[in-house]
Amino acid sequence: MSVPLIQQWRVGSYIMKQRLQGNARYPLVLMLEPLFRCNLSCPGCGKIDYPDEILNKRLTVAECLQASDECGAPVVSIPGGEPLLHKEIEEIVAGLIARKKFVYLCTNALLLEKRIDRFSPTPYLTFSVHLDGAKEEHDKAVGQEGVFDRAVSAIKLARDKGFRTNINCTLYEGHDVGKLADFISYACDDLGVEGVTVSPGFSYEHAASKDKFLNRQNTNALFRQLFKIGQGRKWRFSQSTLFLDFLAGNQNYGCTPWGTPTRNVFGWQKPCYLLADGYAASYKDLMESTDWDRYGAGHDPRCADCMMHCGYEATAVADTVAHPLKALNVFIKGPGLTAR
Repeated sequence: MSVPLIQQWRVGSYIMKQRLQGNARYPLVLMLEPLFRCNLSCPGCGKIDYPDEILNKRLTVAECLQASDECGAPVVSIPGGEPLLHKEIEEIVAGLIARKKFVYLCTNALLLEKRIDRFSPTPYLTFSVHLDGAKEEHDKAVGQEGVFDRAVSAIKLARDKGFRTNINCTLYEGHDVGKLADFISYACDDLGVEGVTVSPGFSYEHAASKDKFLNRQNTNALFRQLFKIGQGRKWRFSQSTLFLDFLAGNQNYGCTPWGTPTRNVFGWQKPCYLLADGYAASYKDLMESTDWDRYGAGHDPRCADCMMHCGYEATAVADTVAHPLKALNVFIKGPGLTAR
């Protein structure tokens, strides 16, 4: 894992405080979506299919900071849409950093070179660039040629200017595992990013293409093959080792949707970033009015194949804090490679 020590310490301290206070449900990462509008039309996206009246909506700076204050999560992920399209995104980021939040600004990087000077390097800000593989695979995934090259150029510029950078890679059915392994090596060795975030895609209700998504069995097989190829390579992942072990089918975790609450242009999304079963007007209302026991694999059929980090990373991180020796063992030996 390549997360800086200051972030590991503060997140770990936050979790221990929640445990000591007897809080069973607490947020770890706020998913803050200030807009749904994007400058790409990826077929696996569940956001851009909304009508223009929704795509033109924006959360204000005040609404974004209020969401952070309500929720209190130590980490804020800013996806979209494309957040760099928001005219006040640098004010949103600055306000979150002033609150000592670790901000991951998720971007396709098409606007990053143009707007990077609006931001300042700090341990509290990471540009998380979305790349779904090497040039051919990524440009096909986003439906536009040249996007990979522009993203790589932006990553290099960001690193040269001293920014934390990582790559967010979503995996779909049909991924060539060998090519994926070479891409991760390229990201870590050649691009020199802090780490790579990997997660299987989820079949959004609004996604244009439904045949791209992995089921749980195929997800386990793909990640076991990937980690087997990766033995001996110096890969860095921006994720807990127990979550990676979960992807390979070695940890039996339940989803903790309250660990990653979502605030977007509609309100606080029930129950999670991926499913929209209504909206709450406040974080308090979200926590108190959501029937959390209805969701997750074995409860809601929509959740059966989900293994996304937004549902299970918080579970794995909490397990890491509760069982550090187990996590250390997986860190040393790597994820299990044999089907259970």
